[in-house]
Amino acid sequence: MQEPEPFEPEATRRDADVTESSRANRGWWDRNADDYQVEHGTFLGDDRFVWGPEGLDEVEAELLGPAEDLKEKVILEIGAGAAQCSRWLAAQGAHPVALDLSHRQLQHALRIDGGAVPLVEADAGALPFADGSFDLACSAYGALPFVADPVRVLRDVHRVLRPGGRFVFSVTHPIRWAFPDEPGPEGLTVAASYFDRTPYVEQDDEGRAVYVEHHRTVGDRVRDIVAGGFRLVDLVEPQWPAWNTQEWGGWSPLRGNLIPGTAIFVCERS
Repeated sequence: MQEPEPFEPEATRRDADVTESSRANRGWWDRNADDYQVEHGTFLGDDRFVWGPEGLDEVEAELLGPAEDLKEKVILEIGAGAAQCSRWLAAQGAHPVALDLSHRQLQHALRIDGGAVPLVEADAGALPFADGSFDLACSAYGALPFVADPVRVLRDVHRVLRPGGRFVFSVTHPIRWAFPDEPGPEGLTVAASYFDRTPYVEQDDEGRAVYVEHHRTVGDRVRDIVAGGFRLVDLVEPQWPAWNTQEWGGWSPLRGNLIPGTAIFVCERS
């Protein structure tokens, strides 16, 4: 008996609201968490804090502050995956909480440390914490690229932070949306409008979204941050380091040496 063809979602650009985006991405990460951890687990490590594919490490970047100042800080990691960043924070003497939408990603966190870091399964736009619960918040490629209403998320992060608290988050650099998602020379020619905010959607044969990613320009991100109640204090665009020879998806040394791949927004609660 012939095996059925594996399902291949259709890639398109179309609108996707808050509910559809959340449902699609929860399902996608639950289905793909195992493969993701196999593919990226070595690069991420079990207890490193890496801000993106370039490999910028919080040890050197100190975007949350000097490591010695993290001791006893209560820190929320949003879109934590297997909680690698939270585990590094705990090693500095902080008290992290790792939050993710995906149950399966959090199971990988349990696999790694047996529950040493507190885990919470929840949507980033509806944080289940009291006002002023955290000193700091961070998100390394978590939540923000996948939500239809980033201001809703930012306002909720603002709510759970204490006055003067810092929120640092990284996303795919907005300029990448104008280029094909290819690691070679074909990925260096502009193929779409940078100003087209239409989400990237993968959908099944009945038109239901199974993965959604949302595009915001740099200006959009800045306005979102301000609307969320934050003050932008830095925007970091990591350069591709010579030691990083890895290539996956649209990420490669070729592209990384020519155009930015990651944008890291450093915000403070006003």
